[in-house]
Amino acid sequence: MVELELEFCKYEKRGPVAYVTIARPEVMNALHAEAHFELASVWDDFLADAGLRVGVLTGEGDRAFCAGRDLKDRARRSGDGPDRPATGGGGLTHRFEREKPIIARVNGFALGGGLEIALACDIIVAADHAEFALPEPRRGLIAGALGVHRLPRHLPLKVAMGYLLSGRHMDARRAFEVGLVNEVVPYSRLDAAVERWVAEILESGRETAGAWELAVR
Repeated sequence: MVELELEFCKYEKRGPVAYVTIARPEVMNALHAEAHFELASVWDDFLADAGLRVGVLTGEGDRAFCAGRDLKDRARRSGDGPDRPATGGGGLTHRFEREKPIIARVNGFALGGGLEIALACDIIVAADHAEFALPEPRRGLIAGALGVHRLPRHLPLKVAMGYLLSGRHMDARRAFEVGLVNEVVPYSRLDAAVERWVAEILESGRETAGAWELAVR
């Protein structure tokens, strides 16, 4: 694999697990164009590496998972060229043929595109201070990285529409109650909870592979 030069995220491989961290804490891990494309290169590598079986995505610090698009950066741009890759927000939201599971470790605010990226993951484990929202309606925008499609698939329709139309925030406990997240734990136990999910996925993967091998012999 080619060594990636990364400035706006961190990428670590530990055995069969890839740990990806959005590293822009000064803007609550909001993403500008460069960060979107950088993350796309990371996910390209993750999917191409046969030794990697599970991914974990989080944001740096304890304040935010990702606050979505860096709107100040967007306002400064001339509008020339694409502001995100064909694979979508965070290089992830439009990867419809992805087969490897990804866990979102939500360590704080997951807002706008940040929530859309979390929704594109397979499992969401959240710290108890986390908050979720698609605030685009309050700015005259739309959650265009498929948030308007995915949220109603994760939640009962009327619940989803309430959040989509109002832009209101949902706390972690409410997110668990309505089925948006798999588990909510104190921040001090967030890593342990994520690692438990990773271990169970890897164990299930081994057993499933073994059963498949028996079936095709």
